[in-house]
Amino acid sequence: MNDLAATLRAARGIAHKADLRPVFPALHGRADVRVGDDCAAIPDADGYLLLAIEGFVEDFVAADPYFAGYCGVMVNASDIYAMGGRPIAVVDAVWSQGETTASAALSGLADAARAYNIPVVGGHTNLRAASGQLAVAILGRASALLTSFDAVPGDVLVAAIDLRGAFRGDTPYWDASTGKPPADLAESLDILPRLAETGLCRAAKDISMAGLVGTALMLAEASCIGITLRPHSVPRPPGTDLARWLTAFPSYGFLLALPAKNLTTVLAEFAAAGIAAAAIGTCDATSRVMLESAAGTECFWDLREEPFMGSAPHDA
Repeated sequence: MNDLAATLRAARGIAHKADLRPVFPALHGRADVRVGDDCAAIPDADGYLLLAIEGFVEDFVAADPYFAGYCGVMVNASDIYAMGGRPIAVVDAVWSQGETTASAALSGLADAARAYNIPVVGGHTNLRAASGQLAVAILGRASALLTSFDAVPGDVLVAAIDLRGAFRGDTPYWDASTGKPPADLAESLDILPRLAETGLCRAAKDISMAGLVGTALMLAEASCIGITLRPHSVPRPPGTDLARWLTAFPSYGFLLALPAKNLTTVLAEFAAAGIAAAAIGTCDATSRVMLESAAGTECFWDLREEPFMGSAPHDA
């Protein structure tokens, strides 16, 4: 395995997602709600209610409680939009040793709620906890879905990422959100539900802490397909190390699987909003995620030999 592939496999975000393997067999839900997507999509009379939750690791909350709170809204909003929906409201749960960390986290949460125009409608607070913890849940609605389960062989894989930002110090967090006008955030995010409602795209995921390659691996597993990625085709800020970028959480970043005939139209949608988007790979009928470079093509992960999260449909 080459250096890039080895670095990506060793990334913390990949390990955290692989930790979910024993979780999926223990989940018992509704037969009409598929488990393993960015949100639970619950059918109702007008389409789908979308429900998701995010928890944040202790060291992140301790080091940057304001941005952790901000991410509580931002990350959940991305999950809703990734599935073709629009957010309705969030609730939060914060634990802290005293007021300091809690106040910073709640300040970030409130600022993000205003920026994304998503009201905080309730939650839970404990100021006598042993350490700082944060979890945020979100409710949304979609009339048409983008899912992790509907990419098919022959689809083109597109990465859409907002490069107008900066890393927060030496962390893997690319901040393309704080300080941005709410109208710009809304314009960029509303592309996703429009793509769902017009049928231009059928599958999508937001780029999570597993990084771009880990997110592609999740999409491949859920859709029971293979993907060949071209890492050097991924939109990237000038001068940014490729391995660091591929393991980053990009604030605004989505992977989309769509028919090749729709590629030009979809890329134009993102370009009109100032979002960098490019075709970075193709979907196929194998079970492998491959990395392609000038030196050749290498297997990054074979899902038949080693499940990732275990999110493949049971009847696949």
